[in-house]
Amino acid sequence: MARGLAFPHAALAIQVIRRRRPLSGKKWSTQTRYAVTSLAASQATPAQLAGWIRGHWGIEALHHIRDLTYGEDASQIRTGNGPQAMAALRNLAVGILKLDGYPSIAAACRYHARDATRTLATLRLIPP
Repeated sequence: MARGLAFPHAALAIQVIRRRRPLSGKKWSTQTRYAVTSLAASQATPAQLAGWIRGHWGIEALHHIRDLTYGEDASQIRTGNGPQAMAALRNLAVGILKLDGYPSIAAACRYHARDATRTLATLRLIPP
């Protein structure tokens, strides 16, 4: 067990410093985050750890879209295969909209909700 860390199986603590600038602004901001892992320093390179952290945030971004756009956390489907099936359908919808070039999934959903034929055109079931 690593001394000074309040996690029983922690072997390594990681500091991630991110600099970012909003597309609409000129001012940069810096964020510092920390991660803890049970891997020893000899088990993963810093590049591997950074890749895993980026991959984690990619998954979190999808969860964020599913919750805010599709209200997944408020869903009443809680038994059997229902939750997994609905998550798969939401992922499919997000994937289709992203492949079709929509930068905002929420805006794309609003656009398609106004006219059912738009969904059919996006799915290439009728001519656009």
